[in-house]
Amino acid sequence: MKLLVPGFVLLAALSLAAADNTLTPEEKQAGWILLFDGKSLDPWTLPDGKPSRRPIEDSAINPHNAGGYMLVHKQMWQDFELSLDFKISPRCNSGIFVRTFPLVARPGKDVGFNGIEVAIDDTTTSGYHDTGAIYDLVKPARNAMKPAGEWNQIRITCNRNLILVKLNGEEVTRMDLEEWLEPHLRPDGTRHKFDFALEAHARKGYIGLQDHGADCWFKNIKLRPIR
Repeated sequence: MKLLVPGFVLLAALSLAAADNTLTPEEKQAGWILLFDGKSLDPWTLPDGKPSRRPIEDSAINPHNAGGYMLVHKQMWQDFELSLDFKISPRCNSGIFVRTFPLVARPGKDVGFNGIEVAIDDTTTSGYHDTGAIYDLVKPARNAMKPAGEWNQIRITCNRNLILVKLNGEEVTRMDLEEWLEPHLRPDGTRHKFDFALEAHARKGYIGLQDHGADCWFKNIKLRPIR
């Protein structure tokens, strides 16, 4: 009995530490910030500042039918690690935007052109538009996403000119903005859709969760500034 009680207490402590949309003492000590507490959408709005039309579902954010192209966190960030969990619906097309600035779309473009998107799609391939890709710019080394309906963990690091994507514990994508010197051209000379040189992209901006026509849920959204 004496052996079981400490074990039970330890398991209970681990369960409490792993609760969704909370920070562990170790994460707080390391400088992580919680961007979503599972209860309030106040820190998240449409790009025009209006609130989401879609309520929280099972302690997760779903930007689909929220009322705009994406939901954005109210604060701008420059260099950081972003960690979150996401779950897709069948045939989902979504994404996570970083360094989105400004929040006013250019004529004829959506506001996504002002950010850098990490793609989320219900596919098993590893092309420019598949999960883990930096959308239309850098392919992931492989598609490490779990099937629709299962939770995935993703970590995106923006550190000056470098952008790294780790999916379910595996680094899959790396981009050095200083290599992107011409509009419409990747460093290897192949073409992409963006009409500006990525080297000059804003190094500070908003984080966005995309609505591209399908349900996609996000939780455990945490950020650690890099100083």
